[in-house]
Amino acid sequence: MKSVVIQQPGELTLSERELPQPAPGEVRVKVQYASICGSDVHIWHGHNPFAKYPRVIGHEFFGLIDAVGDGVDTSRLGERVAVDPVVSCGHCYPCSVGRPNVCKTLQVIGVHRDGGFSDYALAPAGNAYRLPAAIPDKLASLVEPFTIAANITAFLQPKPQDTALVYGAGPMGLTAIQVLKGVYGVEQVLVADRLPERLDLALANGADNVFNNSDTPLAAQLEGVQPTLIIDAACHPSILAEAAALASPAARIGLLGFSGEPCSITQQSLTSKELSLFTSRLNSKRFPQVIEWMEKRLIQPEKLVTHYFPLSEIERAMTLFEKDPRTCCKVILQMG
Repeated sequence: MKSVVIQQPGELTLSERELPQPAPGEVRVKVQYASICGSDVHIWHGHNPFAKYPRVIGHEFFGLIDAVGDGVDTSRLGERVAVDPVVSCGHCYPCSVGRPNVCKTLQVIGVHRDGGFSDYALAPAGNAYRLPAAIPDKLASLVEPFTIAANITAFLQPKPQDTALVYGAGPMGLTAIQVLKGVYGVEQVLVADRLPERLDLALANGADNVFNNSDTPLAAQLEGVQPTLIIDAACHPSILAEAAALASPAARIGLLGFSGEPCSITQQSLTSKELSLFTSRLNSKRFPQVIEWMEKRLIQPEKLVTHYFPLSEIERAMTLFEKDPRTCCKVILQMG
């Protein structure tokens, strides 16, 4: 089988590998489509502190179950499935309180385990979620990115009367916009980004108003509007302090970032307004929720997709995703 392998930081190869065999409790998925995420690029360049090399990357993927390990019902053969990359122990403290995404022994398919940029991939049977016919094959790998928005909004509990501000109109910001509008019915969703093309995408994905904050400070453009809910999907260390300054008293702020750089913020800026600060990593079993949203057309994943490539053009696809944010959003790979 063909697999995209990062042999070591900076070294990407399309390699021939042996067909993996599912262990007890696992399924083997014949991958049909997989989508590129920024974290895949980070692993390629050695900027993901959790990755081990060599590694088959890819944590957003869809396919058909073609083999099962011991203990897995053979009736699952042939199922169309999207795979949750979060593999947890099930018994540590985070797992016991419904937070398997921060399990003490967390493993992520495509980061700690070999992933889905491959003709075949393995996953625990419980991580392979059957998809209804209403979700087309070509969009099914996008269940996973929407679970990121599902996870942060579960903390933030958006209400229709909220004024929401989303920093960043990349893929994560766009999924957040769609969920805020389509699922929670938030009446006012504002979006800040530094690229006009990305702001156009934000409008196409449901934003009510957009702001280019490359030159003019956002505070000056908001003209006194105080967001009651803020999502940081741009992940620059300077954003948290600005978000706290802009936020309404009693607002909620959600962070999706993974920057290792320090940010400077005072306790006073948070406690004087009694702001609630939430962080979110990956997803805590949100796949059924997102699958239902897709089936009901509350979200439209097709609005994120700008390119399809065959697996054989992986380096071109990864480079486009990394280098051309003006014209490129979600890039989907087709296997076979």
